[in-house]
Amino acid sequence: MQTTKKASLAESVIKRDEFKRKFSLRELYLSLIFIPRAIIELVRNKKNNLVDEKFIKRLQLAVTEVNGCAACSYQHTQMALKQGMSNEEINTFLSGGNEFTKPNEAKAIMFAQHFADARGIPKSYAYDTIVKEYGQKKAKIILSSVQIMLAGNIYGIPFSAFLSRLQGQPYKKSSLFYELGMLITGIIFLPIAIIHGLLRGLWGLPNRKFNK
Repeated sequence: MQTTKKASLAESVIKRDEFKRKFSLRELYLSLIFIPRAIIELVRNKKNNLVDEKFIKRLQLAVTEVNGCAACSYQHTQMALKQGMSNEEINTFLSGGNEFTKPNEAKAIMFAQHFADARGIPKSYAYDTIVKEYGQKKAKIILSSVQIMLAGNIYGIPFSAFLSRLQGQPYKKSSLFYELGMLITGIIFLPIAIIHGLLRGLWGLPNRKFNK
């Protein structure tokens, strides 16, 4: 079973031969700061089911589509399939289509795409729109879900490029230095960013950043 999974992941990453989007170490660190409280928010949601898990997965697939992370697409496809989403529905979200977007989810999906396109620093009015549409509690869950996905994408993109390199198909305009630098530094950054994020919470700072 484990061998099959690795082979499938390898096949997934070599389908792309260049970056759709490329991020910096600074962007990786900034994304990780928001992760601790975002995870807490989603854990709470699992208990009260305020926002449907399939809805959250559709939001995360929308973020992954914008950023083009092959490894994330593979992993979240497996998770979405286990949740009962069809291949057609998953592929539609990963290709940027809206055929399966439910009317009551449309604004949240658009926010997820905007969030990813804005590299995690969306316009404040965009967030205000989903607060108005879904309420403060649901809006925080929606934001948390896309924050987690963005951080995963930022780390997963160089990981995908590195795996593709190991398969003999390095990404265009990539380098081993960039790929390993992001992967190794990301591991070093993680505990520091977790402490930073939790301290922000103790100081009463919001778990978000907007482009005014």
